[in-house]
Amino acid sequence: MTASILANQDRTRASAESPPSTSSDLMLRDIIKTLPREVFLKNRRKAWSKLAINVLLVGLGYWGLAISPWFLLPVLWIFTGTALTGFFVIGHDCGHRSFANRKWVNNLVGHLMFLPLIYPFHSWRIMHNRHHKHTNKLDVDNAWNPLTVERHQNTENPLRWAYEKIRGRFWWVGSIGHWAMYHFDWSQLEGKERKQMRFSALLVIIAGAIAFPLLIATTGIWGFVKFWVLPWLVYHFWMSTFTIVHHTHPEIPFNRSEQWNELEAQLYGTVHCTYPRWVEFLCHDINVHIPHHISTAIPWYNLRKAHQAIEDRWGEKLNEKKFSWSLMQEITDTCHLYDDETFYRAFE
Repeated sequence: MTASILANQDRTRASAESPPSTSSDLMLRDIIKTLPREVFLKNRRKAWSKLAINVLLVGLGYWGLAISPWFLLPVLWIFTGTALTGFFVIGHDCGHRSFANRKWVNNLVGHLMFLPLIYPFHSWRIMHNRHHKHTNKLDVDNAWNPLTVERHQNTENPLRWAYEKIRGRFWWVGSIGHWAMYHFDWSQLEGKERKQMRFSALLVIIAGAIAFPLLIATTGIWGFVKFWVLPWLVYHFWMSTFTIVHHTHPEIPFNRSEQWNELEAQLYGTVHCTYPRWVEFLCHDINVHIPHHISTAIPWYNLRKAHQAIEDRWGEKLNEKKFSWSLMQEITDTCHLYDDETFYRAFE
């Protein structure tokens, strides 16, 4: 995939220097042509060294949990859970084949990174690639797709109650619901994809069936909560927060299929959000997210350079935010139900 992008860039670089001036004239490949060639190149040293650092940091977090007094545990849960989110981001690159050149290496590393999170790698990879293909397409995108007013009113009470909570102040558990509802049901797929999803799902189920009883037997119920449940909840807090912020804002629309435009969704419907530097470091710059939606072939360590190139050329209309409670309040107070004219309508 990377080689074809680079070859296409070389053939068309001259014409891309002066792209059409209006977004209606542009296509996604026009944006790709303007990016520096080197942002698509994989760097084996960077990929493997950061993986090793990430493993060491997660190990440091668990070592701290084992020896620290009770009053330091909240800090260590936050640190360890955030470092585990880094595991997910490395597996995320593996799912896009941007970690290594060989498919089997991406599959192996992806499964290993996802295993401590009890997350089936292939099912996530398949579902997530659909999100990239249909970003912010109403009723097709599988990431934070808003209900229409009619669907919300016709939803059974328990599900409607859960939807209202997750679109509000309980957004931070949304990733858990997505994980449980979508990633273990291989009957929704066919052929090779079904086999791959079943393999990944059974792998993490078997791993959990072995690891969790051993952890409880050796550390007790409190040890299970301390060493796995609470770091896992921190990881899902970040997953929920990152993903809702990536494409959700009162100014960013979901669109019906007949109105959906690929360029508008990927370039202007994706949010670049700045988090504290320690979060950016532990989570491998995954929130430098616009270039990732321009091309999934860009490895995480090249996202900032790619973003700078995009910002220099298209920056006037890019959605750039800074993570804060006021941002989350704005999203969770407003972005509830789909509206054709105002993009979102609040429950009230």
